[in-house]
Amino acid sequence: MSGSESSAVLRFFAGLTEHTFQTKLGVADPDLTDYLSILLTRFVRNDSFSRVRDNKGRQLFEVVKMLDEAEQRIGTAKRDVHRHIGDCTLFWAGLYPESLSPKESPNPSEHLITYCEQGKRAYRIASTIQTEREEEASSEVLERLSSEFEMCAYGLREVRREWENRDDSDPTKPFLIN
Repeated sequence: MSGSESSAVLRFFAGLTEHTFQTKLGVADPDLTDYLSILLTRFVRNDSFSRVRDNKGRQLFEVVKMLDEAEQRIGTAKRDVHRHIGDCTLFWAGLYPESLSPKESPNPSEHLITYCEQGKRAYRIASTIQTEREEEASSEVLERLSSEFEMCAYGLREVRREWENRDDSDPTKPFLIN
């Protein structure tokens, strides 16, 4: 994605996220909505999901394997893996929760609850690890993502609903929400 495409996607998600969180959820938290907009922009590309690799260089996609890898790391690397786990779980639980429920499970919502618990835990751990570098996500934002995980996931579902309801018949038409 070119810089201008990336910028346009970020502006789209930023406007949509800010509007949705303020008007539908009553949440006026620029740091939180900025973080969520960046998260959405980052995950537009599939390769963002495979950021975490094990010590042999293999890509890790499953939360359980990423959790194992996080426990083997220290400092900034540990924070980065836990934050990535939180981001992945929030993305899927928020935008595509239907993809997380095993169809053959007697209680499909149980899997989603466990998935969300792991995301909350990962953000909480990431928020407690201090680093020396400037972070795009402050410890305070990561702590809020942990404590407000379900609300953020619900907000992302509303963001998805808004973009699905967008009239794509005229690409020059500005994005308007009814």
